[in-house]
Amino acid sequence: MNITAKEIRNVAVIGHSGEGKTTLCEAMLFNGGAIDRMGKVEDGTTVMDFDELEKAKKLSVYTSVAYLLWKGVKINLLDLPGFYDFEGERHEGLAACGAAVLVVGANGVLPIGAESVVEYCLKLGKPLVIFINAMDKPNADYAGTLAALKDKYAGKLAPIQIPIISDGKMTGFVNSIQEKAYKFSTQGPQEIEIPENLRGYMEEMQASLMEAAAENDDILLDKFFTEGKLSKDETVHGVRKGIATGNVIPVMAGSALQNRGVINLLDEIVRYMPTANERKNSLATDLAADEIINVNCEEYGPFAAQVFKTVYDSYSGKLNYIKIFRGRLKSGQVVLNANTGVEERIGQIFALRGKKCELVSELTAGDIGAVNKLTSTETNHTLCALGTKLEFDPVRFPRPCLSLAVQAVNKGDEDKVFAGLNKMSEEDYTFSVEKRADTGELVINGQGEVHIETLARKLKSRYNVDVTLKEPKIPYRETIRAVAEAEGKHKKQSGGHGQYGHCKVRFEPCEAEFEFCDEVVGGAVPRQYIPAVEKGLRECMAKGVLAEYPVTGVRAVLYDGSYHDVDSSEMAFKAAAALAFKEGIKNAKPVLLEPVVKLKVLVSGEYLGGVMGDISKRRGRIIESAQEGNLSIVVAEAPLSEVTKYATDLRGLTRGQGKFTTEFLRYDEVPPQLAEKIIKG
Repeated sequence: MNITAKEIRNVAVIGHSGEGKTTLCEAMLFNGGAIDRMGKVEDGTTVMDFDELEKAKKLSVYTSVAYLLWKGVKINLLDLPGFYDFEGERHEGLAACGAAVLVVGANGVLPIGAESVVEYCLKLGKPLVIFINAMDKPNADYAGTLAALKDKYAGKLAPIQIPIISDGKMTGFVNSIQEKAYKFSTQGPQEIEIPENLRGYMEEMQASLMEAAAENDDILLDKFFTEGKLSKDETVHGVRKGIATGNVIPVMAGSALQNRGVINLLDEIVRYMPTANERKNSLATDLAADEIINVNCEEYGPFAAQVFKTVYDSYSGKLNYIKIFRGRLKSGQVVLNANTGVEERIGQIFALRGKKCELVSELTAGDIGAVNKLTSTETNHTLCALGTKLEFDPVRFPRPCLSLAVQAVNKGDEDKVFAGLNKMSEEDYTFSVEKRADTGELVINGQGEVHIETLARKLKSRYNVDVTLKEPKIPYRETIRAVAEAEGKHKKQSGGHGQYGHCKVRFEPCEAEFEFCDEVVGGAVPRQYIPAVEKGLRECMAKGVLAEYPVTGVRAVLYDGSYHDVDSSEMAFKAAAALAFKEGIKNAKPVLLEPVVKLKVLVSGEYLGGVMGDISKRRGRIIESAQEGNLSIVVAEAPLSEVTKYATDLRGLTRGQGKFTTEFLRYDEVPPQLAEKIIKG
């Protein structure tokens, strides 16, 4: 394909789970001739949801890429997961795309999750089109959905399409700018007369679009004030500029399932969405000059690209998905990995259509594709021409916010579990795995329960390892609140040498984890046995007397004891120390401690009261509350045991919009009633 950057559109299809993103991609691919028939999500036959996990769950889990040709333009579609737990996949896809199509259902409301996606696109400066889907369903509410969107994004929305509704269903549309009407048919949209009852609405839309166009171009603004109107071409030009800057969000409607309104959407993507070479702010660090530069999308400039995703394919092996920012990439070319300093030889290059990798000889500036079997290249790495050394900013991934303990079903598979998860982390930067020293558990830190469950299923399918998931143990501690003295005497006689060790120890609270002091006088305990007493006490700190949790904050003072010239030994004094420990800790008012974390929550103001009230119910304490733009920041302290599933609960409280981070602060005493329950188990 002799495609240049001017003829490329990189478009992410975004929205909440279940709104019809994958079905819309399927319809666009069908209309573009990329596939012969439309598959269905329910049947597991779509191009984009090709992974077995996606087929089983009937929802998108991974970012997938497929291209089509439409009126001489190559459109790379990136189908991004809509479920909260796969936010990292969305970040990857949006980093590579130049624009986005937000899919929302015609339900008369702003869908859950849509708001956060739109805000993220606007933050990144990604041009956006909204497609109101499912207009074929009974009681589809286009007007209500549009009104809900306008309430949230007043002054930005530009409905360029008016649905023609018959018997509650969309049967065609009026294009406000083109002043033409079409009805849907099996042969595609057919032009018809503009319905009289929609002419007034169309004129309102035209006036609104002209105004939006004028506001995005000073020359057009002067003409609009002078003449009161703009031509069709001028309106298109002004709207297109507004889309590029994020000041205008066009709205269209249709039915992805029925393939209605999709051809019109493709037309508008080609007409309004920025070309690959119109991309702005492609900033990179020139490592040689130590300066930030803008990388222009030049077909014949020095090669520069970034890996935005890594997958392991059963046939092609390791695949790096890449976005070409500058120059051309050809098979056999040697490039530099700017992050590792390693030179890589390019083998096979692929254009992507979901699972299908089409072998191509080269990719040009602005395009998206994949390369395989690079030895030292991972997600976020920059590949560039030899003699240059650029590094693009990395994709920012969300931090893990939920932890679950993972355990192999079959004994002996523990190493396989750990190795498999570490290998999978090369593909997914939104989770981590750790072996917790305080509880001995292997823990996955991820984005939510569905995310971690998906990782467990992937372990099974890829590495044939069965695991169970459960809430991780809370690493409680025990300490003392009083001073107590105790005596430990270990004495045994069983023929020959006996065993004798005797020590008196005072236990006191302290700030350190453990302190040992020696106040023995007169040789009551010989110097060679004092280290054995300390060692015995330290070993006992691993299990307390309340519920066998580790003990902390104890000073042990050895102040007296006795010995036997023949029967005393290090082993005997260690045993005596253990006896003293149990008695002394028990009498020093032992209490249970729990970890307390700092909770930082970011929510919109409408949810602030509910979030603060919920934190209080979790035995939390609000430290401060501040405003940052349209968002509220709440800083609080709360026991770790009360926020183990906060990721799920916060989403419910905030319609998926709340974000939070946690940070360990300290240990506090557990309230007596709760401590009693924990001790009883």
